[in-house]
Amino acid sequence: MSKIDFSKVLVAQGGGPTAVINQSLVGAVLESRKFREVERVYGAFHGVRGVVNEEFADLTQETTHNLELVAGTPSSALGSTRDKPDLKYCQEIFKVLQAHKIGCFFYIGGNDSSDTVRIVSQEAKAHGYPLRAVHIPKTIDNDLTVNDHTPGFPSAARFVAQAFAGANLDNWALPGVYIGVVMGRHAGFLTAASALGKKFPDDGPHLIYIPERPFVVEKFLADVKATMDRLGRCVIAVSEGVCDENHTPIAEKLAKQVERDDHGNVHLGGGALADNLTDLIKEKLGFKRVRADTFGYLQRSFVGCVSDVDQREAREVGEKAVQYAIWGDRDGTVTIHRTGFYSVDYRLTPLEEVAAKTRTMPDEFISPCGSDVTDAFRYYLRPLLGSGMPDAYRLRLARVPKILKGQG
Repeated sequence: MSKIDFSKVLVAQGGGPTAVINQSLVGAVLESRKFREVERVYGAFHGVRGVVNEEFADLTQETTHNLELVAGTPSSALGSTRDKPDLKYCQEIFKVLQAHKIGCFFYIGGNDSSDTVRIVSQEAKAHGYPLRAVHIPKTIDNDLTVNDHTPGFPSAARFVAQAFAGANLDNWALPGVYIGVVMGRHAGFLTAASALGKKFPDDGPHLIYIPERPFVVEKFLADVKATMDRLGRCVIAVSEGVCDENHTPIAEKLAKQVERDDHGNVHLGGGALADNLTDLIKEKLGFKRVRADTFGYLQRSFVGCVSDVDQREAREVGEKAVQYAIWGDRDGTVTIHRTGFYSVDYRLTPLEEVAAKTRTMPDEFISPCGSDVTDAFRYYLRPLLGSGMPDAYRLRLARVPKILKGQG
């Protein structure tokens, strides 16, 4: 195979947007522009769909000032796609890369995106085409293997922690049952982040349900009743992907009508699970004040709720991807590894170790009861949330003796 020509670089963004994915984009663009081997940096509109449609923008023309402004803006500046390329699709991607003489392809995304990079890399090798293909990690679910955590997750976790802190304050003022349904089809990291919003011993969420443990309806109802008996209120965090012992999604089990996505998966992102759990509690336990929210897209690109740690690392994985591509000798995915109490190291990991694989929460992060997290998880997550987390306080509320009610 001949030497790679790095004069043309292509970068694309795939999957769900995040609060920091543009940091990775800008990191890759600006770092590429530092190398004299690179003459043009292209960006594909709407991920790999834009690649196969040859819809590119010349990011070499963007000013550094504007790129920096975009870097701090949530969501995907180039647009994204939910396409999950198969071999034929990836062959079309390769044909376009070859036709445009692209020497380096960066794809920012999750496990499906890493698999796309893997297949494209194999196609290039099979055709003897000199291409460097590097995957840049991104996912709010935090479900990429090998990585300690993934860019996008810390900011989404910060949002979830703050949202539940606010919901808990509301629930304390007007007691009842509150349910918040959080993203996470297979991994419960994001739902578990709700625990980091707690300050006082009686703060919610009082119950946390994640996909890593079977969701037993009878136990759920017993947990809710016990919490209401003890505190007079109950705040619950539930992953959208919770399943029963037979791996049937609870959203499907409780729903009267099931909606599925283009890949045949049960659609978990709507409000059905929240509504059905609300109805279940009202019907079985008789509690009247039961409210629920489905966080949905709010978790991904919420403005003003970004972890500075997440911003920095998202930028650095984009920069590292370029360095590994130009200075290195192989394709791969950039992975994040924790060192010490909190610092990180970056490595280039073989695509096969991450592609199309899913990481879930380890047992040491989940309490024995299955409806809470451990201190190990809190220690793991706390530094990722970044600086300036808001705090909450309470009145001391020194009671005044009753007069009329005290007479007997």
